[in-house]
Amino acid sequence: MTTAPAPKSILVTGASTGIGKAAVLALLARGFRVFAGIRDEAAATQLRTAAPSASTDQLETVTLDVTNAGQIAATASRLLEAVGSQGLWGLFNNAGISVNGPIEHLPIDGLRQQLEVNVIGQVAVTQALIPLLRLARGRIVTTGSVAGFIALPGLAPYAMSKHAMEAFSDSLRRELQPWGIEVSLLEPGAIATDIWQKGMNDADESLRSWPPQVLEHYGPLIKALRKAATDSARRASPTDVVSRAVVHAFTASRPKTRYRMGRDSGIQKWISRLPDRWADNLLGKALGLGL
Repeated sequence: MTTAPAPKSILVTGASTGIGKAAVLALLARGFRVFAGIRDEAAATQLRTAAPSASTDQLETVTLDVTNAGQIAATASRLLEAVGSQGLWGLFNNAGISVNGPIEHLPIDGLRQQLEVNVIGQVAVTQALIPLLRLARGRIVTTGSVAGFIALPGLAPYAMSKHAMEAFSDSLRRELQPWGIEVSLLEPGAIATDIWQKGMNDADESLRSWPPQVLEHYGPLIKALRKAATDSARRASPTDVVSRAVVHAFTASRPKTRYRMGRDSGIQKWISRLPDRWADNLLGKALGLGL
């Protein structure tokens, strides 16, 4: 009697909500075994509840904060135990946060946190899992953003982190080519997740601790960004436009190196290719500012 091959395994970081959660459910539906990296047990319970009952044996939640070296090592050990010589088919680097504010008044600790989660953490997880990915000639997918090629005023920390992911994915793809490991980058525009409300809440919290000069110097910009965030959240595309791209990246015989999705991604890319002064003026007008 022939034994059916074990399903291919994928680790998804930042799997508790939004894009990560949608990707986990979409990958389960395609028959993958999914290890969902989540920071707290309450979110893990919610994800397990959301998973179809038929695929619960294909889902395993792991405690994973991408800034915690011990948790990264423990996750790598668990994956080695689970997949053995078959190796790991996929890594979806999705964990991320958004820290923003005008550069002049930006707390340096906030910038460090932004880069630690969105850049250093992604690199650390990837480093730990490349040996298992090499065994399977697997795939790495990372969540970038349109902010990776266009940087709005007041949003420098987040844009810096996503610009870094563009370089990370390009270098990684070229370095891992000899082993047939495919590397893809997602470049979503506005997607309907809780990042919008969380971002506005964090901005309100920051304003309470910033000196009064912030509003004196940047009040119009902050007001314009709040309005733009509200408008973007209202027009945001559903998370399934991203999860479909994730599934394609892990199933296609020749995945794309970049996936752009979301209603505003095309126009943002077009603006990024304009001469700098033209782009500055266009963005200023869009925000209602005299840049």
